[in-house]
Amino acid sequence: MAILHRALFTWFIFLVFLILLCLRLESRTHWNWFIVFIPMWVYDGILLIYVLFHMVSHCRNGIEWIRATINKNVWYIAAIGLKMAAQIIICVKLEYTKLYLPISLVMTPIWMLLPVLCVEVFMHLIKNSSRSSRY
Repeated sequence: MAILHRALFTWFIFLVFLILLCLRLESRTHWNWFIVFIPMWVYDGILLIYVLFHMVSHCRNGIEWIRATINKNVWYIAAIGLKMAAQIIICVKLEYTKLYLPISLVMTPIWMLLPVLCVEVFMHLIKNSSRSSRY
């Protein structure tokens, strides 16, 4: 799939999620919060399958730099898992109001994900800037 198609698909899924979220927040519907988050879980599932397929294809081809590829793919799987865990905890917090969940517990997966994600993006930017400065 071309990068343009992936970007359009991502924006479409995000748009559907935002529409469902707005309908639920305006009290036009009384859907379960787990239903509102279905587009995000579909996207995460597709992304997880894509990363696993990518990892398996590299293992089958016996590429030399497989250790770096596997480490990066394991990081992607962990990031998707943390994002899905955060979504599930948020849905539980919103749907079951009588169940007391402290906000620190709800935000724990996000707090674990964001600093590591910032470091990953920063390292990627440094690596790409050093490549572009050579030419």
